[in-house]
Amino acid sequence: MSKQRALILFAHGARAASWAAPFERLRDLTRAREPSVRVELAFLELMSPRLPELMAALTADGIDDVTVVPVFLGQGGHVLRDLPLMLDELRATYPQTSIKVVEAAGENAAVLNALSDYCVSALS
Repeated sequence: MSKQRALILFAHGARAASWAAPFERLRDLTRAREPSVRVELAFLELMSPRLPELMAALTADGIDDVTVVPVFLGQGGHVLRDLPLMLDELRATYPQTSIKVVEAAGENAAVLNALSDYCVSALS
């Protein structure tokens, strides 16, 4: 039986609903590129779904292979402390599900190069 995969874009969250718009566009672009993978957006706080409730929904739908991408520019306390604690709890709650996390988006060389390209293009 093949694994049912999901990719979770994990963002901070904010009080203003408009704050989520670029993350929703990122989710939609990623879904279009990976139609065989369930791509969802989850938040640490202030917005829904939060990561634990999304994991509950995914596992209920038979997802058993999850990759979490922190869409944070840097690895502050939320990525270094809060997320690992949440993932430990989720792994204990869903031991049948493979859950991996990758580096914060802003720590990735390709992301930084794309942002640098954008900044340089602002000079023209």
